[in-house]
Amino acid sequence: MKRSRLGSLDVTSIGLGSAPLGGLFSPVSDADAEATIARAWSAGIRFYDTAPLYGFGLAERRLGGFLRQQKRDSYAISTKVGRLLRAPDGGAAEDEHYKGTPRERPVFDFSHDGVMRSVEESLARLGLDYVDVLLVHDPDDHYDDAVTGAFRALQRLRSEGTVKAIGAGMNQSEMLVRFAEAVPVDCFLLAGRYTLLDQGALDALFPLCQAKNIGILLGGIYNSGILANPHAGAKFNYQDADASLVARALELEELCRRHGTELKAAALQFCMVHPAVTVAVMGARNAAEVSDNIAMSEQAVPPAFWHELRARNLVDARAPLPGGA
Repeated sequence: MKRSRLGSLDVTSIGLGSAPLGGLFSPVSDADAEATIARAWSAGIRFYDTAPLYGFGLAERRLGGFLRQQKRDSYAISTKVGRLLRAPDGGAAEDEHYKGTPRERPVFDFSHDGVMRSVEESLARLGLDYVDVLLVHDPDDHYDDAVTGAFRALQRLRSEGTVKAIGAGMNQSEMLVRFAEAVPVDCFLLAGRYTLLDQGALDALFPLCQAKNIGILLGGIYNSGILANPHAGAKFNYQDADASLVARALELEELCRRHGTELKAAALQFCMVHPAVTVAVMGARNAAEVSDNIAMSEQAVPPAFWHELRARNLVDARAPLPGGA
């Protein structure tokens, strides 16, 4: 598998995202979770992304259960800070997004001390001595706390050699631009904002990251599912997609069909060709989905498809396309 540099880290160009392994939208059994991670490993994937949020600790425990059996310097793992998992008073209602989870629920805490506790608790769930990448997770309403608290802790951990790379993971690009200008970061995880349906990252984030040598871990490449299976009721950005987005996705799917390829292949390869993108972080809830993700990265997408995509202005004119189309 193709490899890339993420600061001092040598990483595979495709990574496994673990939100589905935490029961995103529907429960995942322990057996399916283990088979998913094992399939990713056997396929050569050596970058793994997780977070306390994903299944409220479930994804970290499942990922760590497999990875701590492997040679520690043979892979890289990222997790996130900004949420502490705490048992609520009384019963825990079922979460809107994560199913089949423990009863703990996330509580925002972007303070220096909260981040240090978060790291300690994540390492305990993972069963690892360290993680390679630490990301401030979804600080949308907490910019000041993230800069003065969370990032101060992350810079300390990086200077001590406890982690190799720091950054933030968000579903928006605008605040990542602010962080890039305010904090010496190594990478960002950007979810859903550079896809066949949304190229907002081209406005400021990607040019700035290229200028500052900040790596991009790209998630949400299928925009929560709509670019994998467009239909009425499909998810976009974790919510039901509106009719106009469904119509655009169906138009893209029809274009793929006429050129003898699949929408998922076009969606993934479109993202991976941008020079700012270091790792395509692909979620999966079973071994078959891992195999499919890898197959989509390798499937032939005819040059004529990319030329027609460009000619019909279906993507931003600034977006590079495979083969220079």
